[in-house]
Amino acid sequence: MLEVDICGVKFKNPVIAASGTFGFGQEYRELYDVSKLGGISSKGLTLNPKEGNEGIRVYETRGGMLNSVGLQNPGIDYFIQNELPKMKELDTVVIANLGGGTIEDYIKGAEKLSSSEVDVIELNISCPNVKSGGVAFGIKSEVAYKVTEEVKKFCRKPLIVKLSPNAEDIVDMAYSCCEAGADGISLINTFKGMAIDIKRRQPIFNNITAGLSGPAIKPIALRMVYEVSRVVNIPVIGLGGICSWQDAIEFIMAGAHAVQVGTANFIKPDICVDIIQGIERYMEKEGISNISEIKGII
Repeated sequence: MLEVDICGVKFKNPVIAASGTFGFGQEYRELYDVSKLGGISSKGLTLNPKEGNEGIRVYETRGGMLNSVGLQNPGIDYFIQNELPKMKELDTVVIANLGGGTIEDYIKGAEKLSSSEVDVIELNISCPNVKSGGVAFGIKSEVAYKVTEEVKKFCRKPLIVKLSPNAEDIVDMAYSCCEAGADGISLINTFKGMAIDIKRRQPIFNNITAGLSGPAIKPIALRMVYEVSRVVNIPVIGLGGICSWQDAIEFIMAGAHAVQVGTANFIKPDICVDIIQGIERYMEKEGISNISEIKGII
């Protein structure tokens, strides 16, 4: 009933824990049976370990959350040796979220992950391109095409490219990544935002700006998934402010093959289970035998 096929990988249901909100799954397994999830997208990984940003990293805002974590992670080698074996025990699809500061970093990371037991690689092109003045790879379509094309040459796992809503044209961006060889698209990543401490008269974050996620961005994310799903012929995974089964159904009706749940995990750690059960009840009530029956019906 709920099983979906994305890039040749079978997911037991279309609900995936989003990168950066679920770690490597170990903290959540202490709270509930995470094998019920369709999949887990790992904490963002880079070729070498990263300490992340200094100062405040998470700040609640009306209808959402700002974060400036800075991709703190133990590095790909450590992940493969120490975290991946434990993730595989969780009996769900393992997606490795890959970041990088150069195309060479992405290629080397993809090569290492391709030799591991991860099921899928999710290419995070929201990372700043250190060779181009810090402008993210996911801003200009031609740059996204280049990094996708180059990584695809060395990637032996299904490659899903995660798009930033800060792109100049997200529909053209998705089409470019598709043409460059991406096996799937996930969208959206966080919006660029900021907050100010009016008592200190200074920005909340050391980096000035941060990523906005949560319910506030859902209508925009939904619109972008709808638009993108109509121009690409590869699977689309929708995310952005999903907090309920109704939200998830909306994204699927807009064209998403599956959804990722992020910020809501911080509000209710087992929210993904609620969403899965809600989708099941909805399908039973509406007489829907397979989730594909409602995908992209809008």
